[in-house]
Amino acid sequence: MQQAESMTPIERRAAVSLAAVFAFRMLGLFMVLPVLATYGQHLDGATPLLIGVAIGAYGFTQALLQIPFGMLSDRIGRKPVIIGGLLLFALGGLVAAQADSMLGVVMGRILQGAGAIAAAIMALVADLTRDEHRTKAMAMIGMSIGVSFGVAMIAGPLIASVAGLSGVFYVTVALALVGLALVTWVVPTPTLALQHREAGVVRSALMPALRNPELLRLNYGIGALHAILMASFVAIPLALQDHAGLPTSQHWWVYLSALLVSFVAMVPAIIYAERKRRVKQVLLAAVALLAAVQGMIWLNLDSLNGLVVAIVVYFTAFNLLEATLPSLLSKIAPPGAKGTAMGVYSTSQFIGAALGGALGGAAYGEFGLGGVFLLCGLLALSWLMIGVTMKQPPYVKSYRLPLPDAPFRDEALLRRILAVPGVAEAVIVAEEAAAYIKVDTQVLDREALDRVLQPA
Repeated sequence: MQQAESMTPIERRAAVSLAAVFAFRMLGLFMVLPVLATYGQHLDGATPLLIGVAIGAYGFTQALLQIPFGMLSDRIGRKPVIIGGLLLFALGGLVAAQADSMLGVVMGRILQGAGAIAAAIMALVADLTRDEHRTKAMAMIGMSIGVSFGVAMIAGPLIASVAGLSGVFYVTVALALVGLALVTWVVPTPTLALQHREAGVVRSALMPALRNPELLRLNYGIGALHAILMASFVAIPLALQDHAGLPTSQHWWVYLSALLVSFVAMVPAIIYAERKRRVKQVLLAAVALLAAVQGMIWLNLDSLNGLVVAIVVYFTAFNLLEATLPSLLSKIAPPGAKGTAMGVYSTSQFIGAALGGALGGAAYGEFGLGGVFLLCGLLALSWLMIGVTMKQPPYVKSYRLPLPDAPFRDEALLRRILAVPGVAEAVIVAEEAAAYIKVDTQVLDREALDRVLQPA
């Protein structure tokens, strides 16, 4: 817990290059969202249901393979799994780009999702960074995801206006190949792949994570949030084009405006939630706003100005929730089980994406755009009802502390760590020679903790 040295050049290279790999892959997945509903309706066999399935299809294979690929990387190495996943992603983009039917696009999106490398990338970050810098490296990856989403919302419509839907998919292939080059020649190769409980899934922690009611609420929430996102992209591009009269090639400025305003608007809410320790209240307010804005979008379908304002409000609620939920998970997950909890959380997110696209397409086919927004509103209200019952989260941070010689790693040490003011939870993992602790930084006695960790 003493002052850490700065990141080494190898650590900085690892963090930046892996964040770029993650960003290129997510950019390829997201870039299709704002254009598939409009450009895809001209493909053979296109129906509202199939368009919705294509939008969320990547989630089926992501959910199925996310945790197994992470565990496989413990056995055969991180880079082989990441390279294999990027090849699958590129192959999926190629299949979708060359498809002349919506069914072909669905198959391509399923293949893209099979490149489920997120867990392996996180584990590689943990292999290549020291404990005191790991959170910083993970934060860089988190930021890269947010940036890639914003760029995708703008780039997708611009590329499609020039090269069509197939052009968008060819760009995703190129992005996957750039990622392959980075992994092969830029990302450092670890000398040893270790199992990190804060970055990877641990089998012994899996069932407790699945039984934890607070974690289950978060899993439902992220699933509902991404179901709403995918269903929305069945309807919002069509609302802008067919009702508000905005050509698809001009949709980029709507998304750019919405993302810029929403990022600025959500920052004060995040600061308030953390400083005033009101995360639950801010979360529930954002979910309620997400539910209410569905009606706002519906009522403004024929007004471009009103629709743009509603989309801004929608993205403000979405981005606030997307930023708040991982922070809540970090607070709630038991010490030494954050990686496992995050694996289940990510799987729930992808299940939600898959179901949301299919349900959104089905709702549009049966009831029109109003049916999609009604579906999204009901999903948000169901989440609100579940979220009201959540407990106020503990305001703690997680640390992994290397421990001294083996004889010192005993139950007596655990009791001494727990006795330090500000330490809320702790667990010793002897095989890692480490302690995982959760602390309230406002009351933690750092000097006392450092003394406890020194050999007698």
